[in-house]
Amino acid sequence: MLSHLGAKLAAVATRRGRRTQLYFLTRTAAVMAAAALAGCMSDGRQTVAAGHPAEPSARTAGVGYRSTIAPYDSLRPATPLPWRERNDGVTPPAKPNQ
Repeated sequence: MLSHLGAKLAAVATRRGRRTQLYFLTRTAAVMAAAALAGCMSDGRQTVAAGHPAEPSARTAGVGYRSTIAPYDSLRPATPLPWRERNDGVTPPAKPNQ
């Protein structure tokens, strides 16, 4: 249907001398319409692979727990030290030839 409309508009535009603009617009409209419709199509896979979801005897995958903050170590309360001592404790050692 869009191709028929594009052909009609192209014929009118050619007669008026504006073929390139109209050709671009009709092709752009056709591509946009195809992209919009492609988003509505299904991919062909079954949506319910293991039976009906309301069935009480349906098998399900196991559930596990993993903490998201497991390696966290609290750093409070930290003993206050003068800033120079804390800074000297984390700086790399000086190179001997400098």
